Amino acid sequence: MNINQLTAHEILGLIETKKASPREVHDSVLRQIQATDKEVHAYVRVHDAAVGAGEAGAPPVPIPVAIKDNICVTGVETTCCSRILKGFKPPYDATVIRKLKKSGAVFVGTTNMDEFAFGSSTENSCYGPTRNPWDRSRVPGGSSGGSAAAVAGHEAIWALGSDTGGSIRQPAAFCGVVGLKPTYGRVSRYGLIAFASSLDQIGPITKDVTDAALLLGIIAGYDDYDSTSADVPVPDYTKALVNDVKGLKIGIPKEYFVEGIDPQVKQAVAAAIDVLKKCGAAFEEVSLPHTEYAIATYYIVATAEASSNLARYDGVRYGLRRQPKEERKSPLIDMYEETRDAGFGNEAKRRIMLGTYSLSSGYYDDYYLKGLKVRTLIKQDFDNVFRKCDAILTPTAPTTAFKIGEKADDPLSMYLSDVYTISANLSGIPAISVPCGFSQEGLPIGLQILAKPFAEETLFRIGYTYEQNTPWHKKRVSL
Repeated sequence: MNINQLTAHEILGLIETKKASPREVHDSVLRQIQATDKEVHAYVRVHDAAVGAGEAGAPPVPIPVAIKDNICVTGVETTCCSRILKGFKPPYDATVIRKLKKSGAVFVGTTNMDEFAFGSSTENSCYGPTRNPWDRSRVPGGSSGGSAAAVAGHEAIWALGSDTGGSIRQPAAFCGVVGLKPTYGRVSRYGLIAFASSLDQIGPITKDVTDAALLLGIIAGYDDYDSTSADVPVPDYTKALVNDVKGLKIGIPKEYFVEGIDPQVKQAVAAAIDVLKKCGAAFEEVSLPHTEYAIATYYIVATAEASSNLARYDGVRYGLRRQPKEERKSPLIDMYEETRDAGFGNEAKRRIMLGTYSLSSGYYDDYYLKGLKVRTLIKQDFDNVFRKCDAILTPTAPTTAFKIGEKADDPLSMYLSDVYTISANLSGIPAISVPCGFSQEGLPIGLQILAKPFAEETLFRIGYTYEQNTPWHKKRVSL
């Protein structure tokens, strides 16, 4: 039995009945990493950590978990896969890490990502690209590509990623696993190294919907350390795992099924709709009229916030410091310029420049302020639909995983990879991607379900029902 190919809830059953030990589970994952990660490159560092016992009085959940390289763990190098943070070891745990430690989770290692989460392919990493376990000539998606590849490739049982514009859901779709972006404020961002503070959310990447419900239950909740954390009760998400969608009305946005979508993706999503109809869900075509402005709005708001957040990396307090060989302006200014030029990759520089421009004097009102106004309109679109629908269903991505290097020189084409996921971040709503089929080339296809703020239970109910009536979540990469 390959324990590392099982889900977390299956493994917990084995541990409870004494058919497997936490150490055996951890060792099985480590053996898989040793056997395959030189080729997949899901991890940037691996830890042979001690198996935790969990908090006293609580049932332990000693499941091997992979952590994206932008989530702080005390004393563990955390670099956002950027040269500029080389050597940085946080003096504190992110809130999600603290909660996982209390649960008894086992930290397997730190996963690869696009630098500072700037990308949709995990090619923009100072450590090199991650490869998709289903086809190693292709990308795993991004920016949480390392976490998605680790789970799909049996190198972790579950993982944490972060989602600013689709960075959990799109790689989950490309790698054939489940990825959840919670409602903004549902999970604390304390200890998440910021990309765009009004968009970022930490969430689970797992092998099935049940595991996503379990992991979200561990990491969700109010946190005094995060001023954007929502003081909203956290339900028992496992109670939403029922094979029943009768009485639910699901909207199909006409703007998401237009030119540019891969016919195989469109066909798989149509088949998923038929499955849910047979299970009792009602469907209705709806409109999200400002969808066409989502990409432009996102790349104004997100780059502006990135420019502001990345200003702190100056070579003074932590990370990389480069001193020029000869003085040009002043020792301090020269050091700033040399450090940032050497420390940031091309995509990070591109986004910093775009964001700085949109925030600059004379352009703030034309770009950033207008972007915020359109963001409000996009949110209102969702509010209007949710007045008559319980959920919205769309493809997760317009295509399956593309070839490594295929879009590297075409930033706009790369940005369009997130066209179906970005709006959920702009509006703050929860969204989940579940596997819904495979292309003729054997590549996974993802189905995205969106719900009202703090209605993650609706996502789990629909996702679980779909899972129980289809075989896709049982497909495993053969490595």
